[in-house]
Amino acid sequence: MSQSRGGFVYILASKPNGTLYVGVTNDIVRRVYQHRTGERSEFVEQYGVTRLVHLERFDQIEEAICREKQLKPWKRAWKLDLIRENNPAWEDLYEAACRTYGRERGATGGLSAP
Repeated sequence: MSQSRGGFVYILASKPNGTLYVGVTNDIVRRVYQHRTGERSEFVEQYGVTRLVHLERFDQIEEAICREKQLKPWKRAWKLDLIRENNPAWEDLYEAACRTYGRERGATGGLSAP
């Protein structure tokens, strides 16, 4: 039996009510850092989708993958409602994620330790 790690489902936005990107990862700090530096995501680089506006944490990566598969086909309006419900000011949650999850994973996404 393999040992499973936790995971995250996240939504990035270019700006409030702008272009959205839904993703899944086992290391939110590293992955958002990659998005912000243009690594490994042509879509994000093309549309400037770098603001972390929604984040859900799961104990098992498989649960996160299921949630991502649930969110991806959602209508845009539903995704906007989800963001507004949890983050009405459309604040960038990246720094908070670094503080909360950077040490937990032992990863800093190329940044100095939070």
